[in-house]
Amino acid sequence: MKLSILVLGSPYNSQAAYSALRYTQAALDSGHEIYRVFFYQDGVHACSNLPAPPQDEFNTYEAWQTLQEKHELDCVTCIAAAARRGVLNEEESKRHNLPAFNLATQFSLSGLGQLIEANAESDRLVTFGA
Repeated sequence: MKLSILVLGSPYNSQAAYSALRYTQAALDSGHEIYRVFFYQDGVHACSNLPAPPQDEFNTYEAWQTLQEKHELDCVTCIAAAARRGVLNEEESKRHNLPAFNLATQFSLSGLGQLIEANAESDRLVTFGA
């Protein structure tokens, strides 16, 4: 089955990013295809390369990056939601005249059209968060 994943909750405010991560891993382990993982609303916070959770806590940020690299997943972050929350790549940082950027390299910025396409191309769109 071809699946797409929609992550709406941030790693530090809800279980959404962690649950989506575990579901995605389980789906891959079961032989399913992940068409795209789309991070939207507060879910975009999972795509930052700056958080430094305590060493005795699970690092959801690092886990998403590792999963993307291992399986070469198409992980897309909504550009409008990300900019609104200060999660930017180098290009967007320069465009907004900001001094830094923090989007992890495993993620790309794009528009909601990528979410619509993921829904159209997948057998199921599984949503995590409110």
